[in-house]
Amino acid sequence: MDQDERLLHSSSFGVAAVAYAEHRPDYAQAAVRWALEPASGPRVLDLGAGTGKLTGTLVALGAEVIAVEPDSAMLTELRRSLPAVHALPGSAEAIPLPDASVDAVLAGNAMHWFDMAVAGPEIARVLAPGGILAGLWNVMDDGVEWVSGLARVSGSAAIGPRDTPASWRAETADMHLPKNGVPARFGSPEQAEFPYGQRRTADSLVATLATRAGVLVMPEQEQEATLDRIRAFLASRLETARGEFTLPMQTGVLRVRRL
Repeated sequence: MDQDERLLHSSSFGVAAVAYAEHRPDYAQAAVRWALEPASGPRVLDLGAGTGKLTGTLVALGAEVIAVEPDSAMLTELRRSLPAVHALPGSAEAIPLPDASVDAVLAGNAMHWFDMAVAGPEIARVLAPGGILAGLWNVMDDGVEWVSGLARVSGSAAIGPRDTPASWRAETADMHLPKNGVPARFGSPEQAEFPYGQRRTADSLVATLATRAGVLVMPEQEQEATLDRIRAFLASRLETARGEFTLPMQTGVLRVRRL
């Protein structure tokens, strides 16, 4: 994905902010605990916080959270659902915080939208020495047969290349390497996966997939055809045709330490 396409996709969520807040999953507490385990203190920046899905889990775990989100509609939803959280407009490339002001920076389903050539130095700037950067991804478990089938009928726009366990690991796996003569700012990455699940109905799963960037940027006719294919598939499966079911997921975590 080139820079223009990434910008188009990353800026698409605001039109679906209310649906995003209603339907997107939060994060497995075990995964968030693992991400924060090496942090030396409780100050955490949720970067690219969206509507606060990861923010809420951090609050529940007792972290001192600051949330930063570039989209005004997403930020409005975050402030509505978590009014006690200090939430600021800003981006990974321009973080509105002082130097060395947080012990950890976490990003939930967001780090792949960052321009890491710019965001990497910014994140390193706001982290205290030895601080932790962690990306978390909620991905569908395509080791489950019906989920694999859903991926096939949905196409890459609805269930993209970074939405399965086999793919999220590569998102920032080279962050620890020097580039263009600039020394590395982070140590070698550590990775872990945590089983998770979200209770869904066929309708609410369709609504969840409709908040994916690849769907949001589709022309209306293509979007409707994609969602209709998904509805038809879910109606054809015993696992999903009636009532509630658990959508099998994994929360993948990549963490690195600031040097």
